[in-house]
Amino acid sequence: MESAVQERSGRTALRRILVGAALIAVPAAVVVVVLGLGSAYAPVASTGAKAAGGPDTYARLLVALPVILGACHLAGVLARRLGQPAVIGEIVAGILLGPSLFGIVWPAAFGWLFPGGVVSAINILSQLGLIFFMYLVGSEIDLDAVRRRGFTAVTVSQVSIALPMVCGIVLALAMYPDFGGDVGFLAFGLFIAVSMSVTAFPVLARILTDRGLAKTPLGALALTCAAVDDVAAWCLLAVVVAVSQGGTPSEAFLTVGLTLVFVVAMIYVVRPLLAKVLARVPESAVLAILLGGIMLSALATNEIGIHAIFGAFLFGVIAPRKDPVVARAAGKLGSVTLTLLLPLFFAYTGLHTEFSLLGSGPLWLWTVLITAVAVFGKWVGSTTAARLTGVGWRESLSLGALMNCRGLTELVVLNVGLQLKVISPAVFAMLVIMTLVSTIATAPALALISKFKTRPPVQRRRKVDRTP
Repeated sequence: MESAVQERSGRTALRRILVGAALIAVPAAVVVVVLGLGSAYAPVASTGAKAAGGPDTYARLLVALPVILGACHLAGVLARRLGQPAVIGEIVAGILLGPSLFGIVWPAAFGWLFPGGVVSAINILSQLGLIFFMYLVGSEIDLDAVRRRGFTAVTVSQVSIALPMVCGIVLALAMYPDFGGDVGFLAFGLFIAVSMSVTAFPVLARILTDRGLAKTPLGALALTCAAVDDVAAWCLLAVVVAVSQGGTPSEAFLTVGLTLVFVVAMIYVVRPLLAKVLARVPESAVLAILLGGIMLSALATNEIGIHAIFGAFLFGVIAPRKDPVVARAAGKLGSVTLTLLLPLFFAYTGLHTEFSLLGSGPLWLWTVLITAVAVFGKWVGSTTAARLTGVGWRESLSLGALMNCRGLTELVVLNVGLQLKVISPAVFAMLVIMTLVSTIATAPALALISKFKTRPPVQRRRKVDRTP
């Protein structure tokens, strides 16, 4: 009886979610269709700002935003129903809105909805959301857990980075003649190596929570390893950015040196100063101070010569963690970032992902090879390191599956590489497919591994003496 009631309530909740999403998506779709049809019959103005400057970017943006939000919400609901984290659906929705599907099925509507001005506006908003999101990622890393778990966490995380990087360098050596272009092998090889070694801490945390593993020893170890992995990955990516933008070796070393000075200043100067300031100001000013700190830190790393996301991430790491006022301010920031700005990042990624660039032949074989190398390096490295540090086989295999979850963090890395022109759009598309496959496979792999449970020893029945 109880299960029937729960099933009915679950269906009711799902119906309400779908109806609410439809109330957003359907009107937005109608607006797109009507405006798209009407634009074909609109007279061409001979004078005026619109005629000179092209389409009304502001109006088109106000149409594009609800379309993106509605698509991401619906895809997120569907992903949850399929046992995947909502972020997987949002990533897929962003890709489907791009030239890989929407642009092929309805090119006129795609061109009307996403003209150059709208894409530029989406890029600006998505980059703003990205630095806010990186602050949230940095603030969620449990440094105390990293210290407590010490040897096992550091060993697993470092091996789970080292082996994929070695595999990535070998893969880059094979890819470079066809895909290197004008980029030096050092920057190209390091970038491919880093992209093979990434683990998505936020998506991993969501998967563990959904499966009830967050509070288990396996979940705690996985989160700690992913935290160490994230920090190491961002540091390695900073080196790649410095190498690709530094020009001469001396300029690259200067960029790395300035980055180290910035890190030291943030830890030993900004961190204690921020704690004192936040403890003395009224609660209404805390969010404004955090926003200002995020933006200034992002600006500093951008001016140094590495990406703005590193400054935002480091600001999140040094921000006070146990202050409830700061936690409430971060919650407000997170609600806007995750609901509005981050879906725009997925949409912008989708607008630059063209699977048609892969054709139908050798490039798809390269995609399969890239995916296989990425999964092999992470899974084997994490599993082997965990087993050698005393973790059981089933837990070690589960940890390897979890560390293969790349998700949103990998997309951030790939977008940085595309912006720097370290990788071409075709390589970008191949790596996006690798990201989707390795992330989607995490939950099914965990379910499969969980079936191989150690059987308890069979207890022999004691013979009963029935002799009188």
